[in-house]
Amino acid sequence: MSSRTPQTPVVTTQQRVRADLDRRRRWITNVGRGLLDTTHPILVHLIPVRRCNLACRYCNEYDKISAPVPADVMKRRIDEVARLGSFSVGFSGGEPMLHPTLDGLIRHVRDRGMMAGLITNGYRLNPRRIDALNSAGLDYLQISIDNIDPDETSSKSLRVLDRRLEWLRTHATFDVNINSVLGAGVRNSEDAYAITVRARELGFSTSVGIIHDNTGALRPLSAADQEVYRRIRRLSGGIPAFLGNAFNSGAFQDNLAAGRPNAWRCRAGARYLYVDEDGIVSYCPQQRGKSGIPIDQYTKDMVRQQFRTPKPCAPLCTVTCVHRVSAPDRWRGAQTSTNHVPS
Repeated sequence: MSSRTPQTPVVTTQQRVRADLDRRRRWITNVGRGLLDTTHPILVHLIPVRRCNLACRYCNEYDKISAPVPADVMKRRIDEVARLGSFSVGFSGGEPMLHPTLDGLIRHVRDRGMMAGLITNGYRLNPRRIDALNSAGLDYLQISIDNIDPDETSSKSLRVLDRRLEWLRTHATFDVNINSVLGAGVRNSEDAYAITVRARELGFSTSVGIIHDNTGALRPLSAADQEVYRRIRRLSGGIPAFLGNAFNSGAFQDNLAAGRPNAWRCRAGARYLYVDEDGIVSYCPQQRGKSGIPIDQYTKDMVRQQFRTPKPCAPLCTVTCVHRVSAPDRWRGAQTSTNHVPS
């Protein structure tokens, strides 16, 4: 059955090319600015709603009761992120598509000159919603798919989401990344390989994540899982366009797969900010409460300080997006500050 309807016309190749060229132009401009200036974030994750419509067993980033953050409050937080000079804003959660005015928030991000992204479980995608996301100016979308069939750990399954992936291929002008996962709670690692193959068939960029357990701790992959991981790495082509292949984290992921620590300079609190539903800035989703400063009180001086501050959790960190946005600054001087909480 075709997914095409009168309300949601199929996107043409020309439309996709125009949108991709525009993303690349803005990406190049911001990367150049980032190489010259270390006093602004590259990526800020904003949480518009903590509630989720699923309950993945390994996840510690959702609840079942929270109301959406009011739209006017979210727009003020977007303005504060823009004040800090951020390159991009990604909405995550919970499930950000549960927010009733998400499209308006995406549009506000774009109006403030930043790139707009979305991390979603995909359940609420349909042709009309995809068309609305196009119109709002969404730049990139990521879905993590955990298995082929739903199980007690996760319902983010290819069987459930495959039709939605076909809708994305037909209707989306934004970049789509499909992330398969290996690690704690994944029953059948071969599922991750099949998910990657299917995503590549549909023309999406792919990545593989080494997931933490429900305490946020890294668990090394088994020998069988590591073999699947290596096969996926050979298939995987690129990461979301807003980061670009220059920030690829292959060696970082290889070490995680083997349970080895990584030696790197985490720039969380500077290049990356995690702003929760209460508007509080944390280093990342696994370090909520640090630094504990409201976004409207976060300053350029705090960005500078956190850029120089080493993070003790970095060696066994599984938060790949923080590594990717930290990678362009790895050639800069060593981190020397000992104060982990801005004052």
